[in-house]
Formats: sequence, structure tokens, C-alpha cells
Amino acid sequence: MFEVGFSEMVVIAVIALIVLGPERLPKAARMIGALTRRARSAVTNLRNELEREIAADELKRHLKEAEQSIQSAVQEVAKVDPLAGIKDDLNSLTPTDQPKP
Repeated sequence: MFEVGFSEMVVIAVIALIVLGPERLPKAARMIGALTRRARSAVTNLRNELEREIAADELKRHLKEAEQSIQSAVQEVAKVDPLAGIKDDLNSLTPTDQPKP
């Protein structure tokens, strides 16, 4: 995020010591630390939430693709007549092939 080197940190600390004074500097440092932790926690939570949403969207997309595949397979199976072969055999029988009562 911010690229702050050691020399910049020393300059910031000296300025903070001059502006705040030695009595209020520790309290200000604790407050800045707490705010930094909260900000990092919020960023981490946001990142995790976005990753979950992306994973959920991908899962929904895969589920929809699977559903479409299953529907097309069901339609293909519905087109098939399981008795077609038997009907053809029965139609091809001649009267001589039929048993006598």
C-alpha cells in the first residue's frame, strides 16, 4: 500500500513528537495502531467476501451448465422409442411365421 522506509518513519516520529508532545504521543500511537488494525481487518473481510461471491457465481454457472446438459440428455432419451425394435420385428412377421393355434 504505502511504501514508507525507515528514514520516513523517523521523520514522521520526530514531527509527531514535536506536534503532540511526549505526553500525548503514546496515546496517539496506540490510536493509529488500532485504526490500522481495523482498516486491515476490513480489507481482509472485504477480500474474503468478494472471493466467496466469486466462488458462488462460478458454482451457479457450473450448476446451470449441468442442468442444461441434463435437460438435453432427457430430451434425447424422450425421443427414443424403447419399443421401436419390437414393433419392427412384429411388423416384419409374415403369416407363416406366426404359430398355429
